[in-house]
Amino acid sequence: MDTEERRNEQSSERSARIPRQLWVEEPAERRRMPDPVRTAAVRAVLITSLTLIQAMVAFLSAVTGSWLAFPMMLSSVGSTVVATWSVLDVWVTRQVWNQRNGVVSVPSSTARRMRRERRRARRTARSGARQATRIRRRGTGGLSRA
Repeated sequence: MDTEERRNEQSSERSARIPRQLWVEEPAERRRMPDPVRTAAVRAVLITSLTLIQAMVAFLSAVTGSWLAFPMMLSSVGSTVVATWSVLDVWVTRQVWNQRNGVVSVPSSTARRMRRERRRARRTARSGARQATRIRRRGTGGLSRA
């Protein structure tokens, strides 16, 4: 095997070994949540996780017979109500955001089709108005005034 053959063999080995990337970006399948909805969702997750921790502490203190069991149980019930309220807040915030900001336009959306029809109607009305003013100008422009 001569030097040239070895070089060709090494270069083919290098090209065969494609380095794997650690991070590969993929396009998002879903759009990002709006800011108010995302804020409410983060708040709900934090409250729910704290409620679960509190319930676990209440359970463990009840099992061990600690004096802390009864107050923790009462506060866990209250925290459960607050956590339920926060999850409902996410849903309500999402609904309000959708109502205020309209429909997401997708190609089959009714809203998009209606907007196109309104635009066409406005364009034809404007072009008709322009045509009418042009005709009037042409008709009066040829007359001489004494």
